[in-house]
Amino acid sequence: MSAHPDQSVVADEETRVAMAWLSRAVEPGLALMHGFVSAVGPIAAMRSLRSAQAPAPVQALVGARYDEDLVAADLAAAASIGARLVCPGDPEWPADSLHAMSVATAMGVEGIAPPLALWVRGTGDLASLTGRAVAIVGARASTSYGTEQAAQLAFDLAERGWTIVSGGAFGIDAAAHRGALSAAAPTIAVLAGGIDRNYPAAHAALFERIAQDGLLVSEWPPGCAPYRHRFLIRNRLIAALAAGCVVVEASARSGARHTAGRGQELGRPVMAVPGPVTSAMSVGTHALLRDTEARLVTCVAHVIEEIGHLGVDLSPPTRGPDTARDALSSVQARTLEALPTRRPVLPEQLARAAGLSVLEVLSALPALETRGFAECTDGAWRIVRQRSG
Repeated sequence: MSAHPDQSVVADEETRVAMAWLSRAVEPGLALMHGFVSAVGPIAAMRSLRSAQAPAPVQALVGARYDEDLVAADLAAAASIGARLVCPGDPEWPADSLHAMSVATAMGVEGIAPPLALWVRGTGDLASLTGRAVAIVGARASTSYGTEQAAQLAFDLAERGWTIVSGGAFGIDAAAHRGALSAAAPTIAVLAGGIDRNYPAAHAALFERIAQDGLLVSEWPPGCAPYRHRFLIRNRLIAALAAGCVVVEASARSGARHTAGRGQELGRPVMAVPGPVTSAMSVGTHALLRDTEARLVTCVAHVIEEIGHLGVDLSPPTRGPDTARDALSSVQARTLEALPTRRPVLPEQLARAAGLSVLEVLSALPALETRGFAECTDGAWRIVRQRSG
């Protein structure tokens, strides 16, 4: 059985029609259906299902939709808004990104089979944009803190050439998309309904902006409603199209946590931005950090280190601001540590206390005096007392 139907050949018109029919007839993500289409091919699969001649378990997945044919209307609706149906074998089919779904399905993970085809609207190239992509997801009812963090992370990642993938929802999703757009970079919104359905309706203008340079992507044909169960199906695709998933705010029961879980099943790095322990919108992110292998991230460098190239995209170590003591040599530092705060001592006494030679101490003391650390009285030395007021 092949990893995906007709993956090595650009889809011809008959195959594209079959894929369009299957996209309406079958809910995505089902291993049984994906395996059937892979085994017999999309054209034979469509004919078998439409004539109710497919194996009973497979036929049952279509239900009453088997005799429905809206392919011409779906393709016309897509064309009217500048959308297209991308199929396996097409140049922009994201085969590399979706391979992990085939692997997870072969390992028995349920509900994570690759898409049969994708409805796409926008000027971007799907394979190119997903070749270097990060998913940022989170709560719809986000706080100002979460919105700011998501937008800043998206902006910083987009400036560094990463495509931001999210779900187009209120809250964190919208902040992530807008952060990427503010960096004049493309972003991808993966929708749970038809690409001609602006859901939420308030994001119609946002979706138009996304389509100008990025992409709107859906597994469902035009006109399909964003039913509740479709959001959960959609989440696996968000996770698959990105090299890693960042969760910025999530409640205890959250779709973002579901996306993170799908990411972990696909072997993707999952990251979470911590929040206030008093915030209900941080309960989910903190649970991810406590109960799973999710990594804590607070800036773009942390994210890139998790998803970037091994040994190349490393974040600098976290350290506090430099102080005057940081510029001291090891001999000067040891001499300073041995200096008394009250009664001055001679260099010979300092040398014994510091475990240094008298010559080393004598060479260090003038530098310490110049930098304001030490003072000398009648040949004896001590630390400079801090003057109050």
